[in-house]
Amino acid sequence: MREITASGQTVEEAKENALRQLGLTEEQVNLEIIDEGKKGLLGIFGSKRAYVKVQEKIDLAKIGQQYLQNVSLEMGVEVEVKVHEKGDELVYELIGDKIGLLIGKRGQTLNALQYLTHLAVNKADSSQYVTVVVDAENYRERRKETLHQLAEKLASKAVRTSQNVKIEPMPSFERKIIHTALHDHSDVTTHSEGKDPNRYIVIKPNR
Repeated sequence: MREITASGQTVEEAKENALRQLGLTEEQVNLEIIDEGKKGLLGIFGSKRAYVKVQEKIDLAKIGQQYLQNVSLEMGVEVEVKVHEKGDELVYELIGDKIGLLIGKRGQTLNALQYLTHLAVNKADSSQYVTVVVDAENYRERRKETLHQLAEKLASKAVRTSQNVKIEPMPSFERKIIHTALHDHSDVTTHSEGKDPNRYIVIKPNR
């Protein structure tokens, strides 16, 4: 990670000098103003140069890509990792043979990989924060559809029995899918109970 301190008659000039020396754009760096400088009398007497520190941003997408490749190899699975950047979200797509080993039962292994990659990526540069999604064989979309169907099925059960229905513990992003699916349901409400990783959803009928 490259870093440079540069000066100029103004902060803007100092910044441009630093970017030119690094060969980078403003989007690729973190900028810290050390001294805003001073124009001085008639722009000459008593003037003081502006100073800035410019630091190259770490490529978080590559950090996550390399991390997933290394972990997969340690698990005995060779994969290609494609990265899709969507604003502050990084979506990693795992491609290769034996992908089932990386998905695991009900996506538990994939969820663990996503959690660990999220930690690795965001730990690399505290000045940046991104959301990480790890997917394989379109599992996330298929799981979303399954959760929607489960939500409707258990909501009907709650209404039919007039009793609360508890759903097995699941990660926060999956709980959000359930909550969203039933948000506008006229006959039930949902809430979460417990602490992670054992936090679960309760579907409550509107008696």
